[in-house]
Amino acid sequence: MFDITLIAMGKLKEPFYLSAAGEYAKRLGGYCRFHLVELPEVRLPDTPSPAEITAGLDKEAQMILTKIPKGAWLCIFTPEGRLLSSEAFAQKLAEVKTSGKSSACFLIGSSFGIASQVKAKADFKLSMGPMTFPHHLARIMVLEQLYRAEAIQAGSKYHK
Repeated sequence: MFDITLIAMGKLKEPFYLSAAGEYAKRLGGYCRFHLVELPEVRLPDTPSPAEITAGLDKEAQMILTKIPKGAWLCIFTPEGRLLSSEAFAQKLAEVKTSGKSSACFLIGSSFGIASQVKAKADFKLSMGPMTFPHHLARIMVLEQLYRAEAIQAGSKYHK
């Protein structure tokens, strides 16, 4: 069975986000071994300088890089990534599975983004579109799209 890991910066606290995340994680379990890794965001001042932001992202990168499963295909969510439809995303994930990889890892960075050294390791960069979303909502959207991609691959009626 294929392994999917989602690394997310920050913790969900609100019950409605926890409930939605739990539901999609449970649904994903029918298609893959799903793992969620929550990492703490580095705390920065209210108005951080560019140097403080870079230093914070570098500290987060150190944590992130230790949590990416060895040999996993790495996809990061970033505004400069590619836009894909749900069907194209499902196809991309199917290609990863048939490429010989036994796992995929997806990363949602912190509110200041993702360090350049992590972006350099990415096999694929994916955008959620030009709009800005709160990180907690983005996590639910990613979980739903992962589930939808698996359902599309399985020919499920969920996607219809």
